[in-house]
Amino acid sequence: MMTAIFKAKCGRICGSCMTLLVKREPIFPTFPDRYCYQGNQGCRNFSTSRRRPFIMKAWQLTEYGSNKNFRFTDNAPMPPIIYPNQIVVQVCAASVNPLDVMMREGYGASILNRQRDPTGVLPFMEPNVNELPLVLGRDCSGIVMETGLNVKEYKPGEEVWVAVNPYKMGTHAEFVLVTNSEISHKPKSLTHVQAASIPYSGLTAWASLVTQGGLNEKTAKGKRVLVLGGSGGVGTFAVQLLKAWDAHVTTTCSRDAIPMMTSLGADDIINYQAQDVKEQLKRVDKFDLILDGIGGDTEKYLFSTDYLKPWAGAKYVTLRTPLLKNADSLGLTDGLLKSGMSLAGNAVKGLASGIHYRWGFFTPDGMALDKMASLVDRGKIRPVIDRVFTFDQLPAAYEKVEQGHARGKTVISIAEKRTEIDDSSSFTSIIHA
Repeated sequence: MMTAIFKAKCGRICGSCMTLLVKREPIFPTFPDRYCYQGNQGCRNFSTSRRRPFIMKAWQLTEYGSNKNFRFTDNAPMPPIIYPNQIVVQVCAASVNPLDVMMREGYGASILNRQRDPTGVLPFMEPNVNELPLVLGRDCSGIVMETGLNVKEYKPGEEVWVAVNPYKMGTHAEFVLVTNSEISHKPKSLTHVQAASIPYSGLTAWASLVTQGGLNEKTAKGKRVLVLGGSGGVGTFAVQLLKAWDAHVTTTCSRDAIPMMTSLGADDIINYQAQDVKEQLKRVDKFDLILDGIGGDTEKYLFSTDYLKPWAGAKYVTLRTPLLKNADSLGLTDGLLKSGMSLAGNAVKGLASGIHYRWGFFTPDGMALDKMASLVDRGKIRPVIDRVFTFDQLPAAYEKVEQGHARGKTVISIAEKRTEIDDSSSFTSIIHA
């Protein structure tokens, strides 16, 4: 009997069983045919990437630590389409988020690596293989290059904006691979640089206010909301979203950010540098929701009926959760257990007083991006950009974010030519563009 040799063809999958296709090539050539690993002979319903370059430019993190561990390469592997719901996007601009800086140092590696390898068998099968080098970056604006067979909503050449799953990252490169649940058509009124400033921070605010806070365009009207840290990326979007929904917004910021927060529509602004925030907040009416983007000691005193309306469904939503930190320091199991006990303890404490405690997380959501794009094109939400860097200045962009005291977002221009935006871009030049 003749022995057949099977060779896997990268980037091709069976449309029936979703396994990689192989091409059967007998030692003595006869009539080769295509098979999947489940034996579906002659299957024609498969996804394949057309011929294109296989390498790209990217900033890779070679080991966790500081900026000195970033390496620029023009020989990074280009992501191939493997599944029919995947899309390759050319990145025109991407943002740098505080979480990118933290992950550069290894924050969250324990949980995120488990998400990359849910079975946990890779270290045993390939002891010398790990997640490094990594391409960081969580969101971007760009152009669709190619799509899987099941993608019907997007065509090559269309402009889109993207926010990828936390364990994937990868937008600080020329191309990124996404699924159709992580993508939406870019607002027509924005350039790529402007659009790149919104997806990650916008979806973080959206998940915190809508999913955890229970607010939407119908329920937010007249609600009193406190946004702590209003001048950052999440804060500037949250304030604008709440005002678009007719909520009453109070926010905290430093003195020099007050004009910006006033332009965004905040009703009451507290300068934390000149006033005792606790005492100032006690002089105003209690809140229906507090969005905490600062963390630290603020949770200890603000999560109480001194500031939240008791027995009225009021919620305290914090973005500074201990989950990833605990998993890194204690290991996955103990870290999850300790985090769960912390969450449950605060929840029980709140229930006794008639208030609710929630964790706010970024959640990729293409439908939410659609709604956000509509708000942007209607003029309800505007991009707030602190500074723009070129692709070769990426380490400097990380340093800028690491310094804190943001006035909006830090953006990297990768493939889009500079127009009115340069390295000295300010809130004023962007907000009134």
